[in-house]
Amino acid sequence: MLFLRVLVGAQHAASQLGNQRNKSSTLGLLEFSPVISSVLTRMKSLPTPLPIESPSQTPNEPLRNACLSTLQGLQNSDGGWGFHANEPSRAEPSCWAIVALFPPNQPDSKHSSASESHRKATNFLRATQLADGSWPASSQMNAGSWITSLACSVLRGDEPSVNNIKAGLKWLCEDFPRDSSLFQRFLQSLRPKSHIVSHNDSYRGWGWTPRTSSWVEPTSFALIALREADPQYLPKNAAERRTLAISLLYDRMCPGGGWNCGNPRVYGVDGDALVLPTCWALLALSDAEEKPGRLLSLAWLQKEFPKIQSPGSLALAIITMQHYGIEPPPAKPESQYKHGLQHWSAEDFSEQGTHVLAWICLALDPVRQWPALIARTANPSATVLDTPVPNTTASAPHKTAQGLGQ
Repeated sequence: MLFLRVLVGAQHAASQLGNQRNKSSTLGLLEFSPVISSVLTRMKSLPTPLPIESPSQTPNEPLRNACLSTLQGLQNSDGGWGFHANEPSRAEPSCWAIVALFPPNQPDSKHSSASESHRKATNFLRATQLADGSWPASSQMNAGSWITSLACSVLRGDEPSVNNIKAGLKWLCEDFPRDSSLFQRFLQSLRPKSHIVSHNDSYRGWGWTPRTSSWVEPTSFALIALREADPQYLPKNAAERRTLAISLLYDRMCPGGGWNCGNPRVYGVDGDALVLPTCWALLALSDAEEKPGRLLSLAWLQKEFPKIQSPGSLALAIITMQHYGIEPPPAKPESQYKHGLQHWSAEDFSEQGTHVLAWICLALDPVRQWPALIARTANPSATVLDTPVPNTTASAPHKTAQGLGQ
Protein backbone atom coordinates (compact mmCIF):
# COMPACT_ATOMS: atom_id res chain seq x y z
CA MET A 1 0.00 0.00 0.00
CA LEU A 2 2.95 2.31 0.56
CA PHE A 3 3.91 2.08 -3.11
CA LEU A 4 0.35 2.83 -4.34
CA ARG A 5 -0.09 5.61 -1.84
CA VAL A 6 3.06 7.58 -2.61
CA LEU A 7 3.29 6.77 -6.33
CA VAL A 8 -0.30 7.89 -7.00
CA GLY A 9 0.37 10.98 -4.91
CA ALA A 10 3.54 11.61 -6.89
CA GLN A 11 1.63 11.27 -10.17
CA HIS A 12 -0.98 13.74 -8.93
CA ALA A 13 1.67 16.25 -7.83
CA ALA A 14 3.68 15.83 -11.03
CA SER A 15 0.53 16.47 -13.05
CA GLN A 16 -0.01 19.72 -11.18
CA LEU A 17 3.60 20.73 -11.68
CA GLY A 18 3.29 19.84 -15.34
CA ASN A 19 0.56 22.44 -15.84
CA GLN A 20 3.01 25.04 -14.57
CA ARG A 21 6.12 23.71 -16.29
CA ASN A 22 4.85 22.52 -19.67
CA LYS A 23 4.06 19.10 -18.23
CA SER A 24 7.77 18.23 -18.04
CA SER A 25 7.31 16.97 -14.46
CA THR A 26 4.73 14.42 -15.66
CA LEU A 27 7.13 13.19 -18.31
CA GLY A 28 9.88 12.99 -15.71
CA LEU A 29 7.68 10.94 -13.39
CA LEU A 30 6.78 8.50 -16.18
CA GLU A 31 10.45 8.13 -17.05
CA PHE A 32 11.39 7.37 -13.44
CA SER A 33 8.40 5.22 -12.46
CA PRO A 34 10.42 1.95 -12.40
CA VAL A 35 13.11 3.64 -10.34
CA ILE A 36 10.53 5.13 -7.96
CA SER A 37 9.14 1.64 -7.47
CA SER A 38 12.63 0.45 -6.57
CA VAL A 39 13.12 3.35 -4.16
CA LEU A 40 9.83 2.64 -2.41
CA THR A 41 10.60 -1.06 -2.15
CA ARG A 42 13.75 -0.20 -0.22
CA MET A 43 12.19 2.52 1.93
CA LYS A 44 8.96 0.87 3.08
CA SER A 45 10.62 -1.64 5.40
CA LEU A 46 12.94 0.84 7.13
CA PRO A 47 12.98 0.89 10.95
CA THR A 48 12.86 4.09 12.94
CA PRO A 49 15.34 5.70 13.19
CA LEU A 50 17.22 4.68 10.08
CA PRO A 51 20.39 2.69 10.80
CA ILE A 52 23.67 3.02 8.99
CA GLU A 53 25.07 -0.35 8.15
CA SER A 54 28.34 -1.25 6.54
CA PRO A 55 27.60 -0.77 2.82
CA SER A 56 28.19 -3.79 0.63
CA GLN A 57 29.29 -1.80 -2.40
CA THR A 58 31.92 0.41 -0.75
CA PRO A 59 35.64 -0.30 -0.42
CA ASN A 60 37.10 -2.32 2.40
CA GLU A 61 38.43 -1.04 5.68
CA PRO A 62 42.09 -0.78 4.57
CA LEU A 63 41.18 1.92 2.03
CA ARG A 64 39.25 3.89 4.65
CA ASN A 65 42.19 3.67 7.06
CA ALA A 66 44.54 4.84 4.32
CA CYS A 67 42.25 7.79 3.55
CA LEU A 68 42.00 8.77 7.20
CA SER A 69 45.78 8.53 7.61
CA THR A 70 46.35 10.64 4.49
CA LEU A 71 43.84 13.23 5.65
CA GLN A 72 45.43 13.41 9.09
CA GLY A 73 48.85 13.87 7.51
CA LEU A 74 47.65 16.92 5.56
CA GLN A 75 46.99 18.93 8.74
CA ASN A 76 49.13 22.07 8.88
CA SER A 77 51.07 23.22 11.90
CA ASP A 78 48.42 25.87 12.66
CA GLY A 79 45.83 23.12 13.07
CA GLY A 80 43.98 23.72 9.81
CA TRP A 81 43.96 22.19 6.35
CA GLY A 82 44.43 23.65 2.89
CA PHE A 83 42.64 22.38 -0.19
CA HIS A 84 45.83 20.55 -1.15
CA ALA A 85 49.09 19.55 0.50
CA ASN A 86 51.38 22.44 1.46
CA GLU A 87 48.69 25.04 0.85
CA PRO A 88 47.66 27.61 3.50
CA SER A 89 44.92 26.56 5.88
CA ARG A 90 41.38 27.66 5.10
CA ALA A 91 38.09 27.25 6.90
CA GLU A 92 36.26 25.08 4.36
CA PRO A 93 38.77 22.22 3.96
CA SER A 94 39.38 22.37 7.71
CA CYS A 95 35.66 21.85 8.33
CA TRP A 96 35.54 18.81 6.07
CA ALA A 97 38.62 17.32 7.69
CA ILE A 98 37.24 17.86 11.19
CA VAL A 99 33.90 16.20 10.46
CA ALA A 100 35.62 13.22 8.81
CA LEU A 101 38.31 12.70 11.44
CA PHE A 102 36.43 13.78 14.57
CA PRO A 103 32.69 13.07 14.22
CA PRO A 104 30.40 15.40 16.21
CA ASN A 105 29.33 14.20 19.66
CA GLN A 106 31.99 11.52 19.65
CA PRO A 107 34.75 11.62 22.29
CA ASP A 108 38.35 11.98 21.18
CA SER A 109 40.37 8.88 20.62
CA LYS A 110 42.24 7.56 23.61
CA HIS A 111 45.44 8.30 21.74
CA SER A 112 46.83 11.64 22.87
CA SER A 113 47.93 12.48 19.31
CA ALA A 114 44.32 12.40 18.09
CA SER A 115 43.13 14.56 20.99
CA GLU A 116 45.85 17.11 20.31
CA SER A 117 45.05 17.14 16.60
CA HIS A 118 41.37 17.75 17.34
CA ARG A 119 42.19 20.53 19.80
CA LYS A 120 44.43 22.29 17.27
CA ALA A 121 41.84 21.88 14.52
CA THR A 122 38.96 23.38 16.49
CA ASN A 123 41.21 26.15 17.81
CA PHE A 124 42.08 27.06 14.21
CA LEU A 125 38.44 27.10 13.18
CA ARG A 126 37.40 29.27 16.12
CA ALA A 127 40.28 31.65 15.41
CA THR A 128 39.13 32.20 11.83
CA GLN A 129 35.65 33.33 12.90
CA LEU A 130 34.95 37.03 12.31
CA ALA A 131 33.70 39.41 14.98
CA ASP A 132 30.14 39.34 13.58
CA GLY A 133 29.96 35.56 14.09
CA SER A 134 30.50 34.52 10.48
CA TRP A 135 33.31 32.60 8.80
CA PRO A 136 34.99 33.98 5.65
CA ALA A 137 35.94 31.87 2.64
CA SER A 138 39.59 32.81 3.12
CA SER A 139 41.75 34.70 5.58
CA GLN A 140 42.07 37.57 3.10
CA MET A 141 38.33 38.25 3.22
CA ASN A 142 36.65 40.40 5.87
CA ALA A 143 33.06 39.34 5.11
CA GLY A 144 31.30 36.13 6.03
CA SER A 145 30.18 33.37 3.69
CA TRP A 146 28.23 30.12 3.42
CA ILE A 147 31.04 28.39 5.32
CA THR A 148 29.42 29.75 8.49
CA SER A 149 26.77 27.03 8.12
CA LEU A 150 29.37 24.33 7.67
CA ALA A 151 31.45 25.52 10.64
CA CYS A 152 28.41 25.59 12.96
CA SER A 153 27.50 22.10 11.84
CA VAL A 154 30.91 20.47 12.30
CA LEU A 155 31.57 22.16 15.66
CA ARG A 156 28.37 20.66 17.04
CA GLY A 157 29.13 18.83 20.27
CA ASP A 158 32.41 20.70 20.91
CA GLU A 159 31.91 22.32 24.31
CA PRO A 160 34.56 25.08 23.93
CA SER A 161 32.84 26.16 20.69
CA VAL A 162 29.36 26.83 22.12
CA ASN A 163 29.64 30.62 21.96
CA ASN A 164 31.10 30.41 18.46
CA ILE A 165 28.17 28.29 17.33
CA LYS A 166 25.64 30.68 18.88
CA ALA A 167 27.25 33.65 17.14
CA GLY A 168 27.38 31.80 13.83
CA LEU A 169 23.73 30.78 13.99
CA LYS A 170 22.72 34.34 14.87
CA TRP A 171 24.60 35.65 11.83
CA LEU A 172 22.97 33.04 9.60
CA CYS A 173 19.45 33.91 10.69
CA GLU A 174 20.11 37.63 10.17
CA ASP A 175 21.52 37.16 6.66
CA PHE A 176 18.71 37.59 4.11
CA PRO A 177 19.30 37.54 0.36
CA ARG A 178 18.83 40.98 -1.12
CA ASP A 179 17.25 39.82 -4.38
CA SER A 180 14.08 38.66 -2.58
CA SER A 181 13.58 41.67 -0.32
CA LEU A 182 10.18 43.36 -0.24
CA PHE A 183 11.54 46.28 -2.27
CA GLN A 184 13.00 44.02 -4.97
CA ARG A 185 9.81 41.99 -5.13
CA PHE A 186 7.82 45.22 -5.52
CA LEU A 187 10.04 46.30 -8.41
CA GLN A 188 9.67 42.87 -9.95
CA SER A 189 5.89 43.12 -9.77
CA LEU A 190 6.01 46.29 -11.92
CA ARG A 191 7.85 44.55 -14.72
CA PRO A 192 6.13 42.56 -17.49
CA LYS A 193 5.82 38.85 -16.87
CA SER A 194 8.97 37.13 -18.06
CA HIS A 195 9.68 33.61 -19.22
CA ILE A 196 13.42 34.04 -18.64
CA VAL A 197 13.29 32.41 -15.22
CA SER A 198 10.64 30.46 -13.32
CA HIS A 199 10.63 30.59 -9.53
CA ASN A 200 8.83 32.14 -6.58
CA ASP A 201 10.65 35.21 -5.25
CA SER A 202 8.77 35.11 -1.94
CA TYR A 203 10.83 32.12 -0.78
CA ARG A 204 14.19 32.99 0.73
CA GLY A 205 17.25 30.90 1.44
CA TRP A 206 20.92 31.75 1.60
CA GLY A 207 23.64 32.77 -0.83
CA TRP A 208 27.32 31.99 -1.13
CA THR A 209 28.03 35.47 0.22
CA PRO A 210 25.81 37.69 2.41
CA ARG A 211 23.03 39.89 1.10
CA THR A 212 23.15 38.48 -2.43
CA SER A 213 20.91 35.79 -3.98
CA SER A 214 19.53 32.45 -2.82
CA TRP A 215 21.29 29.37 -4.16
CA VAL A 216 20.54 25.69 -3.66
CA GLU A 217 23.78 24.53 -2.02
CA PRO A 218 24.33 27.31 0.56
CA THR A 219 20.64 27.09 1.44
CA SER A 220 21.06 23.35 1.98
CA PHE A 221 24.08 23.81 4.24
CA ALA A 222 22.23 26.39 6.33
CA LEU A 223 19.24 24.07 6.75
CA ILE A 224 21.53 21.26 7.92
CA ALA A 225 23.22 23.57 10.43
CA LEU A 226 19.90 24.81 11.85
CA ARG A 227 18.49 21.30 12.04
CA GLU A 228 21.48 19.86 13.88
CA ALA A 229 21.98 22.75 16.29
CA ASP A 230 20.96 22.52 19.92
CA PRO A 231 17.50 24.18 20.03
CA GLN A 232 18.57 26.42 22.90
CA TYR A 233 21.20 28.00 20.64
CA LEU A 234 18.80 28.88 17.84
CA PRO A 235 17.68 32.50 17.28
CA LYS A 236 13.96 33.26 17.54
CA ASN A 237 13.47 33.48 13.78
CA ALA A 238 15.20 30.15 13.03
CA ALA A 239 11.90 28.30 12.46
CA GLU A 240 10.71 30.98 10.05
CA ARG A 241 13.99 30.86 8.13
CA ARG A 242 13.73 27.08 7.86
CA THR A 243 10.16 27.29 6.54
CA LEU A 244 11.12 29.77 3.83
CA ALA A 245 14.26 27.85 2.89
CA ILE A 246 12.52 24.47 2.62
CA SER A 247 9.90 26.09 0.40
CA LEU A 248 12.66 27.56 -1.74
CA LEU A 249 14.35 24.19 -2.27
CA TYR A 250 11.09 22.55 -3.37
CA ASP A 251 10.39 25.54 -5.63
CA ARG A 252 13.85 25.33 -7.25
CA MET A 253 13.66 21.58 -7.96
CA CYS A 254 14.13 20.64 -11.62
CA PRO A 255 10.94 19.39 -13.31
CA GLY A 256 12.34 15.88 -13.78
CA GLY A 257 13.68 15.66 -10.22
CA GLY A 258 16.95 16.78 -8.68
CA TRP A 259 18.47 20.23 -8.45
CA ASN A 260 21.04 22.34 -10.22
CA CYS A 261 22.84 25.31 -8.71
CA GLY A 262 20.06 27.84 -9.09
CA ASN A 263 16.93 28.17 -11.20
CA PRO A 264 15.04 25.14 -12.54
CA ARG A 265 14.18 26.95 -15.77
CA VAL A 266 15.96 29.72 -17.68
CA TYR A 267 14.78 31.31 -20.95
CA GLY A 268 11.93 28.81 -21.07
CA VAL A 269 14.24 25.81 -21.03
CA ASP A 270 14.17 23.26 -18.21
CA GLY A 271 17.52 23.00 -16.46
CA ASP A 272 19.40 19.75 -16.01
CA ALA A 273 19.88 18.45 -12.48
CA LEU A 274 23.40 17.98 -11.12
CA VAL A 275 24.62 15.38 -8.63
CA LEU A 276 26.19 17.60 -5.97
CA PRO A 277 23.34 20.14 -5.57
CA THR A 278 20.85 17.27 -5.60
CA CYS A 279 22.70 15.44 -2.83
CA TRP A 280 22.99 18.49 -0.60
CA ALA A 281 19.32 19.41 -1.13
CA LEU A 282 18.14 15.88 -0.33
CA LEU A 283 20.27 15.78 2.81
CA ALA A 284 18.86 19.14 3.88
CA LEU A 285 15.27 18.01 3.26
CA SER A 286 15.55 14.67 5.05
CA ASP A 287 13.49 15.93 7.99
CA ALA A 288 11.03 17.96 5.92
CA GLU A 289 7.50 16.85 5.19
CA GLU A 290 7.36 13.96 2.71
CA LYS A 291 6.56 15.20 -0.80
CA PRO A 292 6.54 13.55 -4.22
CA GLY A 293 9.20 16.02 -5.37
CA ARG A 294 11.69 14.56 -2.93
CA LEU A 295 10.79 11.04 -4.00
CA LEU A 296 11.22 12.00 -7.65
CA SER A 297 14.65 13.46 -6.85
CA LEU A 298 15.72 10.29 -5.05
CA ALA A 299 14.65 8.34 -8.12
CA TRP A 300 16.67 10.71 -10.33
CA LEU A 301 19.76 10.20 -8.18
CA GLN A 302 19.38 6.43 -8.23
CA LYS A 303 19.07 6.44 -12.02
CA GLU A 304 22.01 8.83 -12.40
CA PHE A 305 24.25 6.83 -10.05
CA PRO A 306 25.75 4.46 -12.67
CA LYS A 307 26.82 7.47 -14.75
CA ILE A 308 28.81 9.22 -12.03
CA GLN A 309 32.50 9.43 -12.90
CA SER A 310 34.12 11.56 -10.20
CA PRO A 311 34.91 10.05 -6.77
CA GLY A 312 33.66 13.14 -4.93
CA SER A 313 30.22 12.99 -6.55
CA LEU A 314 30.14 9.22 -6.11
CA ALA A 315 30.90 9.52 -2.38
CA LEU A 316 28.16 12.10 -1.82
CA ALA A 317 25.66 10.04 -3.78
CA ILE A 318 26.46 7.03 -1.57
CA ILE A 319 26.10 9.14 1.59
CA THR A 320 22.77 10.59 0.42
CA MET A 321 21.18 7.33 -0.68
CA GLN A 322 22.25 5.52 2.49
CA HIS A 323 20.93 8.44 4.54
CA TYR A 324 17.52 7.56 3.13
CA GLY A 325 18.09 3.86 3.71
CA ILE A 326 18.65 3.07 0.03
CA GLU A 327 21.64 0.91 -0.85
CA PRO A 328 23.38 2.22 -3.99
CA PRO A 329 22.85 -0.02 -7.02
CA PRO A 330 25.74 -2.30 -7.95
CA ALA A 331 27.92 -1.39 -10.89
CA LYS A 332 27.17 -3.16 -14.15
CA PRO A 333 30.10 -5.30 -15.35
CA GLU A 334 29.96 -3.72 -18.80
CA SER A 335 29.99 -0.16 -17.39
CA GLN A 336 32.78 2.03 -18.71
CA TYR A 337 32.83 4.05 -15.50
CA LYS A 338 34.73 3.44 -12.28
CA HIS A 339 32.06 2.49 -9.85
CA GLY A 340 33.53 1.48 -6.66
CA LEU A 341 35.64 3.87 -4.68
CA GLN A 342 38.18 1.04 -4.44
CA HIS A 343 39.21 1.85 -8.01
CA TRP A 344 41.09 4.85 -6.64
CA SER A 345 43.75 5.27 -3.97
CA ALA A 346 43.96 7.67 -1.04
CA GLU A 347 46.56 9.65 -3.00
CA ASP A 348 44.15 9.96 -5.94
CA PHE A 349 41.47 11.39 -3.65
CA SER A 350 43.95 13.78 -2.03
CA GLU A 351 44.97 15.18 -5.41
CA GLN A 352 41.36 16.16 -6.05
CA GLY A 353 41.19 18.14 -2.84
CA THR A 354 40.98 17.80 0.93
CA HIS A 355 37.21 18.12 0.71
CA VAL A 356 36.98 15.15 -1.67
CA LEU A 357 39.23 13.05 0.56
CA ALA A 358 37.03 13.89 3.56
CA TRP A 359 33.86 12.98 1.65
CA ILE A 360 35.41 9.61 0.81
CA CYS A 361 36.18 9.02 4.50
CA LEU A 362 32.56 9.79 5.36
CA ALA A 363 31.21 7.53 2.61
CA LEU A 364 33.34 4.64 3.87
CA ASP A 365 32.39 5.12 7.52
CA PRO A 366 30.04 2.29 8.59
CA VAL A 367 28.88 4.32 11.63
CA ARG A 368 28.66 7.70 9.95
CA GLN A 369 27.47 10.50 12.26
CA TRP A 370 27.33 13.38 9.79
CA PRO A 371 24.88 14.39 8.57
CA ALA A 372 22.97 13.37 11.66
CA LEU A 373 20.30 10.71 11.18
CA ILE A 374 16.71 11.85 11.48
CA ALA A 375 14.06 9.64 13.10
CA ARG A 376 11.21 9.02 10.69
CA THR A 377 7.74 8.67 12.20
CA ALA A 378 4.40 7.85 10.66
CA ASN A 379 2.64 10.97 9.37
CA PRO A 380 -0.73 10.77 7.64
CA SER A 381 -0.24 14.23 6.11
CA ALA A 382 2.74 12.97 4.13
CA THR A 383 0.46 11.93 1.26
CA VAL A 384 -1.04 14.35 -1.23
CA LEU A 385 -4.15 12.18 -1.63
CA ASP A 386 -7.52 13.33 -0.34
CA THR A 387 -8.72 9.75 0.21
CA PRO A 388 -7.96 8.41 3.70
CA VAL A 389 -5.37 5.63 3.65
CA PRO A 390 -3.79 3.46 6.34
CA ASN A 391 -1.09 5.27 8.31
CA THR A 392 1.89 3.19 7.16
CA THR A 393 4.11 5.67 5.37
CA ALA A 394 7.55 6.35 6.87
CA SER A 395 8.11 10.07 6.58
CA ALA A 396 10.02 12.82 8.31
CA PRO A 397 7.74 15.67 9.43
CA HIS A 398 9.00 18.88 10.90
CA LYS A 399 6.84 21.31 12.75
CA THR A 400 8.01 24.24 10.60
CA ALA A 401 7.63 22.42 7.29
CA GLN A 402 3.90 21.70 7.17
CA GLY A 403 2.25 22.57 3.87
CA LEU A 404 5.45 23.66 2.14
CA GLY A 405 6.33 23.36 -1.50
CA GLN A 406 2.71 23.28 -2.71
